[in-house]
Amino acid sequence: MKDTLALNPNPLIRFLEKPSQDFTRYDLLRFIESNGIEMINFRYAGADGRLKTLNFIINNKRHLDSLLSAGERVDGSSLFPHYIEPGSSDLYVIPRYRTAFVNPFSEVPTLDVLCSYYDKDGLPFANSPEYILKKSHQVLQEQTGMHFEVMGELEYYIISDKDSAYEAMDQRGYHESPPFTKWGNLRMEAMRAIAKCGGNIKYGHSEVGNFSEGGFSFEQSEIEFLPVKLEEAADHLLIAKWVLRCLAYKYGLTATFAPKITTGKAGSGLHIHTKLMKDNKNAMVENGVLSNTAKKAIAGYVDLAQSLTAFGNTIPTSYFRLVPNQEAPTNICWGDRNRSVLVRVPLGWNSKNSMISDCNPNEKDGEQDFSRRQTVEFRCPDGSADIYLLLAGLTVAARHGLTMNNALSIARDSYVDVNIFEEKHKSRTTHLKQLPDSCWHSADCLEKQRSVYEKFNVFPHQILDGIITKLRSYNDEQLRASIQDNEKEVLKLVKTYQHCG
Repeated sequence: MKDTLALNPNPLIRFLEKPSQDFTRYDLLRFIESNGIEMINFRYAGADGRLKTLNFIINNKRHLDSLLSAGERVDGSSLFPHYIEPGSSDLYVIPRYRTAFVNPFSEVPTLDVLCSYYDKDGLPFANSPEYILKKSHQVLQEQTGMHFEVMGELEYYIISDKDSAYEAMDQRGYHESPPFTKWGNLRMEAMRAIAKCGGNIKYGHSEVGNFSEGGFSFEQSEIEFLPVKLEEAADHLLIAKWVLRCLAYKYGLTATFAPKITTGKAGSGLHIHTKLMKDNKNAMVENGVLSNTAKKAIAGYVDLAQSLTAFGNTIPTSYFRLVPNQEAPTNICWGDRNRSVLVRVPLGWNSKNSMISDCNPNEKDGEQDFSRRQTVEFRCPDGSADIYLLLAGLTVAARHGLTMNNALSIARDSYVDVNIFEEKHKSRTTHLKQLPDSCWHSADCLEKQRSVYEKFNVFPHQILDGIITKLRSYNDEQLRASIQDNEKEVLKLVKTYQHCG
């Protein structure tokens, strides 16, 4: 175990010689004292989905112990203006020790730790997105005996002054290398920082989107994570967005997770890979093929797809991304290795041939059972998503599918094995439902299906009321149809929501 932990990029794990889920208050005290930590930052997500900060200077050991054991008070009505009245606004923020990391940007040695919200009675704050996610996972496990592992694909654009040297071909930046990409070093620096903050990264690469406009260069990248426990996956994505924005600001650049930058160019999604686990085995695979468990979960995603946009596609420009032939879904369907569908089943190393031995004739050993790696990818969400609520919604959808009587029929009827955007296949997709085309339509879909999310008291009615009201406030029912081909008007809209999520 020590040899494994010694390779971990998180300095707390290396120093304490234990995994983060085993951290105690005493462990943090010992690390702080031994490493000259002078400050503590409490971090927590507000209603806008961004990390907030409360700074503490460490006065003495007693003060430090009090911070770590009692937390602190915050003004909940400022953090959650739609869900808390000013007359009863106090909340506690209580540190979750497993999330502690050394702040990679502070000049003063500083330890950051993510917090959970508690109410005046010392109970978890029911309207906190982080608690809703936790509750959704508890209910899934109680009702199905399975738990969720999840990971995200975080796409983003770096905006910089135009550089005409070694320009990559427009919309052909996928896995491009320097000098045809200019900000690969920033991506690698971000990956190192995210890993030191506890994020489990799979890989990073340049993405399809790259273009120049108005004296600026727009270059798209992606950082993809490894599947981890549901709650940890949400924390990793939240921290990663913060890291990328901080690094871009450090270098005088702009990082944006906006779902659409301009017409005719690839937008930025937040694809979510999921897998159900039971008895430490991947329940998505059985005898080397996709299991009925997986198909039932997919049926849940398909059945709730329209309302899931309320959590994963939360601004008007989200729906400018959900158009044909722009690396994004439009029809509610699923398929194997098919990037034109809403739910994709990617390659899962299910071949019986040993590729590694064929590629390396002297290699006889190594991992042979790769079934744990199979995931199912939900491709609709984008960078505007409320990460905690999106993952909670997907958890509800998986549970919904697993407990539906007609789940396998839904899965069968919504499967496609062709590129649905090709004209010759249009006739095969006329029976498929469509994703919403506006925040207004998304709100209508959530209103119709809200009972599924409220079941077992997972989503409080106040949260759903607030989301529906906010989505409708954009009054964008006809917006996409009216301006989607007007590049100037789309750019105005993009600037308004450039730093969403």
